[in-house]
Amino acid sequence: MDWNIVQGLIEARLLIVLAACWVIGFTLKKTPKVPDWTIVYIVTVAAVLLSCGLLGWTVETIIQGVITGACAVYGHQLVKQSTKGDA
Repeated sequence: MDWNIVQGLIEARLLIVLAACWVIGFTLKKTPKVPDWTIVYIVTVAAVLLSCGLLGWTVETIIQGVITGACAVYGHQLVKQSTKGDA
């Protein structure tokens, strides 16, 4: 597998957006009045807005924002599921 392709999926400047989305998702999860099913949408919108704020409004940046938001949600679920006991 060519790791340059994998590294090229998310612009390096958007790693801070990824971290911010992780924090946003964690905070929303702890907020009682926010339904769980809405968190992924809120995180995705936040990622797109933050990405466009950093890189400008282009189709590529919007796609980068969606990928960044998706990675934040996936990363959170990966950690959550790998630390959860099966008992």
